[in-house]
Amino acid sequence: MTKHLKKEKNYSYVEVGEGTPIIVLHGLMGGLSNFSSVLDFFSKRNYKVIIPELPIYTMSLIKTNVKSFAKYLHEFINFKGFSEVILLGNSLGGHIGLYHTKHYPEKVKGLVITGSSGLYESAMGGGYTKRSDYEVIKKKAQEVFYDPAIATKEIVDEVYASVNDRNKLIKTLAIAKSAIRHNMAHDLPKMYTPTCIIWGKNDTVTPPEVATEFNDLLPDSDLYWIDKCGHAAMMEHPDEFNRIMEAWLKKRGF
Repeated sequence: MTKHLKKEKNYSYVEVGEGTPIIVLHGLMGGLSNFSSVLDFFSKRNYKVIIPELPIYTMSLIKTNVKSFAKYLHEFINFKGFSEVILLGNSLGGHIGLYHTKHYPEKVKGLVITGSSGLYESAMGGGYTKRSDYEVIKKKAQEVFYDPAIATKEIVDEVYASVNDRNKLIKTLAIAKSAIRHNMAHDLPKMYTPTCIIWGKNDTVTPPEVATEFNDLLPDSDLYWIDKCGHAAMMEHPDEFNRIMEAWLKKRGF
């Protein structure tokens, strides 16, 4: 996917298709390629799919937080000249999407979250005391999925490299603290943007009760479950994820 990367001003992003813009927000350890099936599927269905590289490891430490990433997203949307977008976020990306929607609701037509932080997460920034042990990191990466085989060697290698980079580890821990600090339980009841919640029934990072709480707190949300699925539904069950999201977009007239 990196061969399609565009670089303009301070932004690097993939953009494919024409139509209503869907901006995809990756997670803390998630690369752009995690959304390759979303990109392929929706770019052929009257949507322009844009996946920006979020500045997770390139912001100064003091700006390494959910609030700064949401501001970066807002500036990117303005840079692209979009009046209204659909946001899709996984894990930290979902949290950034929620925080952005809270502050700039006029820019967000609809929001799709999957395995999102913002209320609770059990693994972000934790468990790296044995980060030099490859097998420990491999097990941690596998636990993100219901099917451990989804955690390919390429994915494990990427996580291992990140947690053994001191600068990246410090910023990972800063983001984890920021995610806890920016808990959105009190904000969600005042957020009326239509929201689609797609969740893995076997997610151990943001367990199923988190999805239920999101659905209870958000005034205009729909909750969909995917069975035998962990924290990254769009990777583990791409066809089902795309089908659910497409049906929701049609139902909402998007």
